[in-house]
Amino acid sequence: MLRQHLDRLELSTSGEGFHDLSGQLRDCLTATGLQQGVLHLSVLHSSCSLTVNENADPRVLQDLAAYLQALVPEEGVRPISGGGPLRAWVHDDEGSDDMPAHIRTALTATSLSFSFERGRLLLGTWQAIYLWEHRRRPHRRQLCAHWIGS
Repeated sequence: MLRQHLDRLELSTSGEGFHDLSGQLRDCLTATGLQQGVLHLSVLHSSCSLTVNENADPRVLQDLAAYLQALVPEEGVRPISGGGPLRAWVHDDEGSDDMPAHIRTALTATSLSFSFERGRLLLGTWQAIYLWEHRRRPHRRQLCAHWIGS
């Protein structure tokens, strides 16, 4: 018989960077009592995202952050060709990192799904689930974890 459980999680970020959600999600799964099924995880914001990536070497996360910062620079955008004038971001209501954070979110993911079996999330040996904060200042972030299974 399939059952559902909905968790609302809150996380305080310290600013730009990666926050490992894996342990918190493992605890939530244990509390549901479900053994097999699917987790649908969503972040309820437009300036942070979710990603699955390596949890063993922190340089992987450093390189990911550097790549996305280079792809979406805070000062504005130039034509893809690299030539031409810099166009500053128009939307900067909350600071110079405001619009770049929204674009970085649009290029990544705000929801992910995971299978679980025998009461454990099915992740690879070196994988972790991260909230990726794209803003420099600390924020309170909300996530929705929808568990469906038996």
